[in-house]
Parts: sequence; C-alpha cells; structure tokens
Amino acid sequence: MTLTESTMVPLGTACPDFTLPGADGQLWSRDDFHCPALLVVVMCNHCPYVQSVDDRLNALAKAFAGRCAVVGLNSNDAVAFPEDSFKAMRARAKAKGYVFPYLWDEEQNVARTLGAVCTPDFFLFDQHRRLAYRGRLDDNWKDAAHVGRQDLREAIEGVLAGDDPLETQHPSMGCSIKWRARSASK
Repeated sequence: MTLTESTMVPLGTACPDFTLPGADGQLWSRDDFHCPALLVVVMCNHCPYVQSVDDRLNALAKAFAGRCAVVGLNSNDAVAFPEDSFKAMRARAKAKGYVFPYLWDEEQNVARTLGAVCTPDFFLFDQHRRLAYRGRLDDNWKDAAHVGRQDLREAIEGVLAGDDPLETQHPSMGCSIKWRARSASK
C-alpha cells in the first residue's frame, strides 16, 4: 500500500503525546526522548517490508544515537495477527538486537493520530516535535545493496542542520496496518 497526498498528515503537525509499554519492559512517553530529532516508525513483526529494512533501521538508529531518537511502534491487531503480539515483539526485539525502544500501541491511538497506513511508515519530528518528514527509508526496500538514495538519512541530517523539510518526500510503502474493528459505541 502506498500513501496519497490526501491521506498524509501535513508537515508541521505536532507529534502526538503517548505513554506506551516497550518490548524492553519499560513504559515510554514522547517526552522521554531528548534528542534534537525524533523518528517514530510504525512497524510490526510479520510484514516482509519491515523484515527487509529492520537491520537498516537499526543501523540508522546507531548512526544517529544521541542526535535522533528512534522509536518503533507496533499498532497491528494481535488477535488477528498473533505474530505481532506483545510477546512476539519482545522476542523479535531481542533476536534483532534493536537499539531503539519497540513500543506496543495496542489501542492503535498513536498510529491513528499519525495517520499511519502501512508498515513501515516513517515520521520524523524536529526539535519542536513538529513533523518534518514522512516518507520512505530509501529507494530500494528489497535490497540494501542496491540503495541509491537514502531519503530518511538525508531528512534526519537536514533536521539536525536546521534546514527546511525536503522538498520531495516519497511515500513509504509496505503492508497495510491491521486495524481492529471499532465498536459502534466508540
């Protein structure tokens, strides 16, 4: 699934406040991250797009440690997709050696507020926690060896330098988020 202009939240939108449990056993909130930039990645365990890029994401988190905080956010319906359960998140984070918190958005509120539609979906916020970039990681989700353009890295470097957002932001693509059915009373 890809994004269209009509489904994207506008640049400058504030990062939603959150307090969510992490696969590391801690509760994390937006204000726990004090770096000049904050990258929120809506992701999950079972999506082949995420599986293809999660090592690159982990390397990016290492490269920008102390300058750009990275947060993984799983919002998938774990009843319909048990491989995306909190227990499975813990196992995946440990097996992959994630150097960033991997949070469980069980109620799906943060992903909905962000306007997330796919996994992975990347949201980069500046020092004021305003959306500066929403787009793809790079130009080849399938094969890291054939990446020609690292869009997200360029966006992070720009945010850290105080530059205006990238003029061209290519939407991320991936598996659709597995939304839970909402009851009529909500």
